[in-house]
Amino acid sequence: YEVAVNLAMLKANYENSKIRSNLGVMLGDYQRYNLAAEPSLLKGIYEANIGIKLAKKNNIWLDAGVMSSHIGFESAVSQDCWTLTRSILAENSPYFETGVKLSASNKTGNLNVALLLLNGWQRIKRADGVQKISFGAQVNYKPSSTLTLNYSNFVGFDQPDSANVLRSYHNFYAIYEPNEHTGVIFGFDLGMDNRKVWYSPVAILRKKVTKKSNVALRCEFFSDTEEVLIATSSIEGFQVSGASLNYDFVISSKCMFRIEGKNYFSRYGYFRGKNPKNNISFTASLSLKL
Repeated sequence: YEVAVNLAMLKANYENSKIRSNLGVMLGDYQRYNLAAEPSLLKGIYEANIGIKLAKKNNIWLDAGVMSSHIGFESAVSQDCWTLTRSILAENSPYFETGVKLSASNKTGNLNVALLLLNGWQRIKRADGVQKISFGAQVNYKPSSTLTLNYSNFVGFDQPDSANVLRSYHNFYAIYEPNEHTGVIFGFDLGMDNRKVWYSPVAILRKKVTKKSNVALRCEFFSDTEEVLIATSSIEGFQVSGASLNYDFVISSKCMFRIEGKNYFSRYGYFRGKNPKNNISFTASLSLKL
């Protein structure tokens, strides 16, 4: 049992026809855990970037700085996500990145592409011993008002150059919302450090039950048998399935109450307690977004 602040953030942004910028500072458990490897002066930065429009008639931008990750459909901001807690997949892929991004979209706005040069895998400061640059790409396409398709990738380094370990990561997801009451997300990620592979499928179904409330059901599986990201004492590596049920109540346009029950289970028994094959948790949240 614990009461905690997950993310308290103050953000400012500015945009005109030629320039855009974002600055966000933060504190809370998200900062403490996800920026633990960063220098002290950088740990409070959520976002700090500036962008310049490169063409008058076309929507082409060059942005540089600390930015939200181009990988995945979940973010650190709870109200922007369909579920209260993040998936295992999201917790083991970048929430943020630092580098330079060249992005472009077509005139209708339904196709967006981006190319990135990055400091590494969820890094503000490049990791010690890493001098090589990392790369990323994203293609986001909306063939209709109800369907979004996305592919993002990362190719680069998160270990010292002497280890010679190339990481490649591929993120696929589809969001289908046939009406204002129902939505489905399907996601699949595949990562490789040289020949060591991990992967994770996830599916979320969200349904509006009243004008001010939603429910969401998530099913997921995460396999890291060679323990690239998650170390265990099992010879089988890390293999966990999960299911969660989420209830949201919108108190106002800026305030939301959420509660979630979640169960992780694995036949290999990673968890503490009387039943090491299951981990059951309940999480409640009151969030305010101004």
